[in-house]
Amino acid sequence: MTITDESQDVTVMSRPALQTSAWSEGDPVGRRLFVDVGEVRLERGGRLPDVRVAYETWGRLNDARDNAVLVEHALTGDSHVVGPVGPGHASPGWWDGMVGPGKPLDTNRWFVVAGNVLGGCQGTTGPSSRARDGRPWGSRFPFVTVRDQVEVEACLGDHLGIDTWAAAIGGSMGGMRVLEWAVSHPDRVRRAVVLASTAAATADQIAWAQPQLLAIRSDAQFHAGDYYGRGAGPEQGMGIARRIAHVTYRSGSDLDQRFGRDAQEHEQPLGSGGRYAVESYLDHHAAKLSRRFDANSYLVLTEAMSSHDVGRGRGGVAAALATVSAQTSVVAVDSDRLYPIRLSREIADAAPRATLHTIASRNGHDGFLIEVDQVGVIVRDALG
Repeated sequence: MTITDESQDVTVMSRPALQTSAWSEGDPVGRRLFVDVGEVRLERGGRLPDVRVAYETWGRLNDARDNAVLVEHALTGDSHVVGPVGPGHASPGWWDGMVGPGKPLDTNRWFVVAGNVLGGCQGTTGPSSRARDGRPWGSRFPFVTVRDQVEVEACLGDHLGIDTWAAAIGGSMGGMRVLEWAVSHPDRVRRAVVLASTAAATADQIAWAQPQLLAIRSDAQFHAGDYYGRGAGPEQGMGIARRIAHVTYRSGSDLDQRFGRDAQEHEQPLGSGGRYAVESYLDHHAAKLSRRFDANSYLVLTEAMSSHDVGRGRGGVAAALATVSAQTSVVAVDSDRLYPIRLSREIADAAPRATLHTIASRNGHDGFLIEVDQVGVIVRDALG
């Protein structure tokens, strides 16, 4: 499946109706809003013209405009934090149970905002978006960093009339952006909640990313990134990349307990081409992502994650984090083998107003998405 950017041919909000939720419990579907933020200067040099941002909101912005909470999604997430499948949404919300009346992000109190990240494929400008010549950006899309993504989000905040976020909350790649917000714009973030993330990508994380990038670029249907309009994209390479990534998102004990050495039902893996149950599980997630996510966006966002370093040009990580003024809650998952506890501890030790929390989970890195009860307690306390 070749994915095209859905932000084309839509009505763009010149100024959103801030007193109306984009989705709430009882509404049949969520809906995305769009805003054009114009030209964006990039950290590595050059400019990206005509940037569009897709976003969703829940709750109401108060008269003082000081109750806004920014939720930052991870690598393959988007602005649809909670809500059902519907027009414009290929999958239900990725953090069910976190946003709504009486939920940890209580929409009776907070105005919750989530944008799709720069370089993504769910409405915000990315490789599948059309450039000024009418063709998808494809291989021409520039290298973007986490800092670039945060600057685009700052433009979104400006559009919404939000000078300061009451909190910025995110996990994994979203946690990288939360930290970058806290360092780049310390006057615009009062609280920061960083889940299962890092202040700088490690060699281990970069190493796990490399075979994923190579798998996509080695696919015969990749066509150097210009596969749009050809009828097929690099789905096999994308599937391999997802399989590699998904193994790192779960713990070994979780996979052992769930699947062991069981064969997939009605299949025989002993020399007859059948699969083990765990292989079927990985196949399922590979196919699922290939249907809804653009391979070029996967490359752009993965490389942005690998480039992440809040200390770049700032005297190192410790010096950069020492400038954070936000009250910071750093959250680790005890079984996370991709973002181990030591990385969260490094953030908590360096940021002046930080506390470290640990989630108990057998689910590995994905625990920050799955253990909603534990995460909810921490978020409520951070916002309290």
